[in-house]
Amino acid sequence: MTRILEELGVADASLMLSARKPNDVEFISELPNMRDIGTVIVDDFHRLPDEVKQRLSDYMKTLADAASPSNKLILVGINKAGERLVRFAHDLGMRMDVFRLEANPEDKILELIGLGEQALNISLRHKDSVIAKAQGSFHITQILCHNICVKSDITESSHQHCEVPTSVEVITESVMESFSRVFFEPAILFARGFKPRRGGRAPYLHILRWLSEANEWSIDLRSEITQRPLHRGSVGQVVEKGHLQNFLIEKRDKLEAYFHYEPESSVLSIEDPKFVFFIKNLVWRNFTKQAGFVNDHFPSRYDFALSFAGADRSVAEALFKALEDREIHVFYDFNEQHLIIGADVEEYLAPIYRSEAKYIVPFLSPQYPTRLWTKIESENFKHRFGNQSVLPIRFTTVQEGFFSDIQKYGGLVYDPTGNLDQQVETIANTLEKRLSSDKQEAAVAQAQARIEEMETEESKEGAVAAV
Repeated sequence: MTRILEELGVADASLMLSARKPNDVEFISELPNMRDIGTVIVDDFHRLPDEVKQRLSDYMKTLADAASPSNKLILVGINKAGERLVRFAHDLGMRMDVFRLEANPEDKILELIGLGEQALNISLRHKDSVIAKAQGSFHITQILCHNICVKSDITESSHQHCEVPTSVEVITESVMESFSRVFFEPAILFARGFKPRRGGRAPYLHILRWLSEANEWSIDLRSEITQRPLHRGSVGQVVEKGHLQNFLIEKRDKLEAYFHYEPESSVLSIEDPKFVFFIKNLVWRNFTKQAGFVNDHFPSRYDFALSFAGADRSVAEALFKALEDREIHVFYDFNEQHLIIGADVEEYLAPIYRSEAKYIVPFLSPQYPTRLWTKIESENFKHRFGNQSVLPIRFTTVQEGFFSDIQKYGGLVYDPTGNLDQQVETIANTLEKRLSSDKQEAAVAQAQARIEEMETEESKEGAVAAV
């Protein structure tokens, strides 16, 4: 920004303020009260409090109406800053220009590379790969080109023009190794979230992955959740219940330099192009293991679905909360009332208990076989007994003979006369271990299958060579 102002010849007549500086924020909030401000640039607009954004939006409208040639207000920020301005003052939409600085067009990236080639008297053979890898960032382009030159022993202008054959793929690993010293720790910290669980749904890990797949440096989490229904429960939970916001506030000292989140718009942004490059080039299978998770694939809609009589709701709700705290996705009817309202309840519940939950947890109390909805639910999961996906909780108050047809299947015990919290904690720990164990076995089986597939391919290649 400073260089642009210098090239325009207005650097000395401009005032640069930053929302990162507390003293500047105080001054910024007073701009609307000033008569003549000259040219003022407010950097990091996205970090300002909403009330200050509102004041600046109103002030920009006033400046636009006055059409004063001597007063200019320039706002610089990420996180869809222009859209936020329009939200605060909708009639600004047609009266302002928004320039995207994070993604420059390919011709400009090519022009930058050309200037470097001219200065060094060289030609890069794989310019197209550099452009693709840089994804519109001047800074990343410079880093990649610098590493290519160093790798090719080019450290100064060449006396004789030469072509540089080194590809961007050759130097990506060394760039990633260099970036890892700075970015690995915050990436791992974010991926683990508040309470990392090996068998959990890893919502923060998925959010980070979504950021790596985005075309821009920011994503609208509510929009992403809508497009990814498999993760609606787990990621939706940390967004809607404020867990993500609280997590970033608690870890501000370690994560503020890399992430910015606006809960009102649910937009999460990355502020450093080098960090964007880092997460886009991670080997996610390895990173998932380094973060402490079994894997990052969760094919079922729910981990557990609870089935219980209304009289036992206090126990079911306590277990739901305990599992939710472990970042395990649970179907609990009260948690989805907003979706059930207006629906055919039986049709809504049937697929959940039939197949959409990995495990069914029925609360086998004296009241369980006497209720209509538990009969409907059990009809939809009774075929799952025997395949180890129904994990019953047996109440000690059940009379002998109840549920005799399923006594042979292992389950958990709950004593209504005992301590609720202690027993629920024990049950939740057991269920979490079961989930984690099954996912570990699935990961091992997947790896073994891949090994066998590779061995088969090698055998076929050997046979062809022998022929």
